[in-house]
Amino acid sequence: MSLNNSTPPSRRARTISATAFVVGLLLAAGVAVAGTAIYFELKPAGSAGGPGTLSITDDLGRHVNVPYDPSRVVVLGPNIMDSMYRLGLRSHVVGVDCSTPAFGGLGGDYSPDQVALWNLSASMCVQAEPLVTEQLLNLTPDLVLAATIVSVADVETVSHTFGIPVVMLQPPTLSGVEVDVNLLGEIFGVTPAAESLNAELSGALGNATLLQTNLTDSGVPFPSVLVTYSTDSNGYWSYGPGTFGESLIELASAVSISANSSFPYPELSGEQVLTSDPEYLVYGTGYGLNESSYATAPFWSSLGAVQDGQVYGLDSNYLTEPDPTMILVGLPALIGIFHPGSS
Repeated sequence: MSLNNSTPPSRRARTISATAFVVGLLLAAGVAVAGTAIYFELKPAGSAGGPGTLSITDDLGRHVNVPYDPSRVVVLGPNIMDSMYRLGLRSHVVGVDCSTPAFGGLGGDYSPDQVALWNLSASMCVQAEPLVTEQLLNLTPDLVLAATIVSVADVETVSHTFGIPVVMLQPPTLSGVEVDVNLLGEIFGVTPAAESLNAELSGALGNATLLQTNLTDSGVPFPSVLVTYSTDSNGYWSYGPGTFGESLIELASAVSISANSSFPYPELSGEQVLTSDPEYLVYGTGYGLNESSYATAPFWSSLGAVQDGQVYGLDSNYLTEPDPTMILVGLPALIGIFHPGSS
């Protein structure tokens, strides 16, 4: 599990209609995907016949020169690894992010299913938080693709001190996932695969938008919900405005009780959740978390959603990693919970 944000939590009333938000989101996605293309400038290969380079702008607005179709890539972020695998680029990956040994190493960032599907091993480990530069250098990468589990300061050190280009991929909304898929297609020369994957993603986002329009036109209210990916004795971690998690909830035609938080990744106290009384409660599972873990949180048994049986566990990877799987699996799963029988 890896939250793609720069300030991770302890583990390491809407002002616009949801329909207007999502329509604007999808329109922005189309513009962004098209606009991203203008960032790329394929430079001619050197006189020795070596590969060319690309000049790109990453998700943080950093201008980076990267090798075209690099063969040795370190991926620091499970969400990026998901896109790499779906684009048929697993053979390019020589390293991935891992938690500290105390937090499980490879298993602290990747689920057993991900480890098996993507054929990951401990020998590929690069501790990302804080970044262990020696582990990274030992893998001799041509390129590093990093989510913001890695600090920008560490990224700049790798880039300037060791001359290894680092591309930051941090989609703030689900539409940004399409932008990043497009960017990876350009870097690795797999534009047809990127276009095919983005067609799937656009279809899933379009279906969610259509449902939202139908619900709005029919006067069906969106349920209030709490989506939490971790908890402790103080409360429940959730998503605030301007985050991919809030984007996910909006697209699932629901209203998050933390939508108006002052923080992007707030921890809601038990009193706040009890007062907000969400109709549904969805919690992330895996990485040592299950319903028993959340049941120890404050006021759990007093929450209306718990008493009404409207509590659902969902793989944390579907809730914390802004990637194609979140759109293709996580989004439909949330819609099925909040609007049963809608599909």
